[in-house]
Amino acid sequence: MDNLKYYNALRQPPPEALKQIQGGRIGGKTDINPQWRYKAMTEQFGPCGVGWKYNIEKLWLEPADSGQVCAFSLVNVWVKIDGEWSEPIPGIGGSMLTEQEKAGLHVSDECFKMATTDALSVALKMLGVAADIYAGAWDGSRYKDQSAKPAPEATKSTEKPPTEETISKPQEEGRLDPDWLAETLGIIHWSEKTALSWIKSQMKVPADGSLNEVLNSLDATQLKVFVDHISSMRESSGK
Repeated sequence: MDNLKYYNALRQPPPEALKQIQGGRIGGKTDINPQWRYKAMTEQFGPCGVGWKYNIEKLWLEPADSGQVCAFSLVNVWVKIDGEWSEPIPGIGGSMLTEQEKAGLHVSDECFKMATTDALSVALKMLGVAADIYAGAWDGSRYKDQSAKPAPEATKSTEKPPTEETISKPQEEGRLDPDWLAETLGIIHWSEKTALSWIKSQMKVPADGSLNEVLNSLDATQLKVFVDHISSMRESSGK
């Protein structure tokens, strides 16, 4: 059995599942969309309750300073492999029931839900879910440490490998080769929507219309930035 099979399959979230945290004590860190975690688990193990499952073992409150109250959740997660359930994988998460804000104490009626979501993230990362984010190796667009990137999957014999010429010549006479673009977006798991979102956020330009229309509106420097970025991601994938 490949002990890293699930870990490597779950370790890297797609860019669209990530969001940079702005401000606060954890400003600059990366927030991961919880729904991506559940989708990734379902892809690997099957529907929740069938191929993987969890229960809430305990919910409790703890007093803090200045009238604040912390909320905690303890969960257990199980996965089914080869028809057998694993041992429970525990996770503890926290949130705030009552929190001091500028206007005074704020009470959250979703504190246990948020604490449970946090607890699930703790348990699931033991399986490798979003491991590269927690390790500080993946920033949503590239690997900070190339030695940390996932091992590339073996190329299926039915697939035609890209030629060296295709990889090295994505542009010709200022035009982005459409075959190279489609192939590269497929390799790095980017949809047209993801590419448009990246262009809009990184280049601060309108991204209305189709991807081809937006790319045609970029100047040579902007187009090169985009090509270099997705080329780097393609190289990191090992394909």
